[in-house]
Amino acid sequence: MSEFAPICIYLVISPLVSLIPLGLPFLFSSNSSTYPEKLSAYECGFDPSGDARSRFENRLLSLAKESEASKVSLACTSPFCLPTNKSNR
Repeated sequence: MSEFAPICIYLVISPLVSLIPLGLPFLFSSNSSTYPEKLSAYECGFDPSGDARSRFENRLLSLAKESEASKVSLACTSPFCLPTNKSNR
C-alpha cells in the first residue's frame, strides 16, 4: 500500500486545489440584490426594444462555422498553390 500513497495523496489534494478557487468567489461576492440594475435587461438603463434574452439563431452559428471552415481549408492549401523560387536545373 505504501507504493500507492503518493497517488492517493494526489487524488485527495488535486480536487481541493481545483475546487477551492472555484468556491472562493461565492464566499466573497456581494448579494446581487444590492445592484438592481444588474437584474435588468440592459445595464445601461435603456429599455430593451425586443427580448434581450431570446435564443440565439442556429442558422447564424452554422454560417459562421462554415465560413471558418472555408478559411481554414484555404489557409492550409494556399502554400501549395504558390510557386517556389527554386529553379530546376
